[in-house]
Amino acid sequence: MTDKRSPDSSRRSERSRRAIHDAALALVGEVGYRATTIEAIAARAGVGKQTIYRWWPSKAAVLLEAFVALGERSGRQGGGHGEGHESDGAGEQGFPDTGDLAADLKTVMRATVDELTDPAFEAPTRALAAEGIVDPELGAAFVQKLLEPGLRLYEARLRAAQEAGRVRADADPQIALELLVGPLTHRWLLRTRPLTHAYVDAVVDHALRGLEEP
Repeated sequence: MTDKRSPDSSRRSERSRRAIHDAALALVGEVGYRATTIEAIAARAGVGKQTIYRWWPSKAAVLLEAFVALGERSGRQGGGHGEGHESDGAGEQGFPDTGDLAADLKTVMRATVDELTDPAFEAPTRALAAEGIVDPELGAAFVQKLLEPGLRLYEARLRAAQEAGRVRADADPQIALELLVGPLTHRWLLRTRPLTHAYVDAVVDHALRGLEEP
C-alpha cells in the first residue's frame, strides 16, 4: 500500500535552515560580508529568497544565527570562542577547574586562538564584529549571543579562584577577565602581530602577576 502521508514540513524546514546557514558562512568566507547577498545565499542554499526573508530580517541576522548554530554543532559554548573546552576537572558549565588557574586560563585561551585563526570561524566573526559597530541592534545581539556566555564563564572561574584565596580579594573579576581577553581581541581585530599560543601564555602570566595573592 502506498504511503500517502505528506512530507514532514518541520524536517524540510530544518534542512532548508541548515542549508541557508551553511551557504551564508561559505559565502562570507569566499567573497566577504559586503559581497554576500540574500540572493546569493538563497541560490547557494537552493531556496527562494522569500524563504530567507520569512525567517530573517537581514543577511546580518542570517549570519549571526548561522554562526551560533555552527558553534553549537562544534560543541563550543559561548558562541564559539573556545570557552566550552572539555577537560578533566571541568566545571559544570565547561570551563576547566583543575585547581591551577594559570593552566586553566591558558587551556581555554589557546582554544580561543585556534578558533579565531580557523578560516571557518574567522571570516564570519570579523564580518559580524565589523557590522555590529555600525548596526547597534546587531552589535547588541552579537555581544549577548556570542560574547557574554563565554565571558560569564571566565568571570565565574575567576570568582572561584578568588573564593579559594588564589586571586586578590580586592580584584574585580569583570575587569580581570578584560585584562585577559582584551589583548587577544586587540591583536586579532587589528592584526598588529601574530596571535599564537605563546602570546596567550604571556598574557596570562602577565595578568596573573597583578591578580594573584602573593
